[in-house]
Amino acid sequence: MGRPKNLRGFFEIIRDKATISKEIIISKLPNNTSSLNLAILRATSSEQSSTPPHENQIISVLSFGHSSRITASSCIESLMNRLHHTHNSYVSTKCLIIIHNIIKRGSFILQDQLSIYPSNGGKNYLNLSNFRDNSNQETWELSSLVRWYARILESLLLTSRVLGFFLSSEFKGPDSDYFLYYKSDKHKRDADEEHEKEKASALLNEELLKEIEVVVGLVEEISKASELLNLKQSKLVCQVMNLVSEDYYSAQKRIMIRLNEVKERMSNFSFGESVEFNCVMKRLKNCEEKVLLLFLNHKGVGFWDLVDELMKEKIGTEKDSGRSVMVMSRKGRSSESARYDQRDLKLDDFRFSSGRFDFNRVQSGLRFLNI
Repeated sequence: MGRPKNLRGFFEIIRDKATISKEIIISKLPNNTSSLNLAILRATSSEQSSTPPHENQIISVLSFGHSSRITASSCIESLMNRLHHTHNSYVSTKCLIIIHNIIKRGSFILQDQLSIYPSNGGKNYLNLSNFRDNSNQETWELSSLVRWYARILESLLLTSRVLGFFLSSEFKGPDSDYFLYYKSDKHKRDADEEHEKEKASALLNEELLKEIEVVVGLVEEISKASELLNLKQSKLVCQVMNLVSEDYYSAQKRIMIRLNEVKERMSNFSFGESVEFNCVMKRLKNCEEKVLLLFLNHKGVGFWDLVDELMKEKIGTEKDSGRSVMVMSRKGRSSESARYDQRDLKLDDFRFSSGRFDFNRVQSGLRFLNI
């Protein structure tokens, strides 16, 4: 059991107990949401700080997603209020674990309410980028985990908007009949994978690359956990890493399906699409050592071999009698994708953007990489 190491931690425990007692009394009154607030308080209590929420407490919160949409909305609002009004790193971590379980195991209504709260949610959706708990050295270090974990969940929510589903929602949990059915039914798993392959094959090149990029972005965020390896291990931290490891495994599956589709159609990629794909592959490759260090049991059979194989596709420019030739080389073969007269190029023909690689159309209709 985690014990408070200063007066601030002690008073937070007393305040939580007092709030829980109040909610228990109010919950006996008709037509109120105190039972909902009580479930969230119990699941995210500052008492037993280093212990993650118990499975029964998580199920209790998830159960509010099987009622009306108004109840589900109130559940998300109450959870977010708890997250944003605490300065305790243990409470924040527990709130994030509950949110993570909603993403993985929550009902459609609960997931839907999470994805649209707040309505103006952007990349900094959970608003924890400046979170600090300076109560003591341990909570200060745990604050870095809170900020990283929040970015992971924000990336999961962003990924769901692009893919149209929550990435690791097939990991339901030991209490779910669906989980037991899915785990034991190989035919079901194969059918789901085949269905996703069919969906990937129907995507336009631009859509396919966008889906790969957004999942690679999640892997990049996950790989940053290598900076937290010196963090003091506890049941709470281990629970977080176990949940994130499932996300990484699921991300590998989704990327691999789409990389195999890229392998089939790369010869039809435009020059711009090929350069964009190579940029994303370099970002993914830069994560390899970090994620292998983090998840030794999730190497992914053939995953990194496929990444290496596709990265062998070379893109560059060659000189041809005073003219520049853009070429893509595949396994030693080169093909000319476009020609342009270098003397005819003018700076005004290009539109540049800042902050990242981008593709811009020139007046002639060609696409170039803005570096």
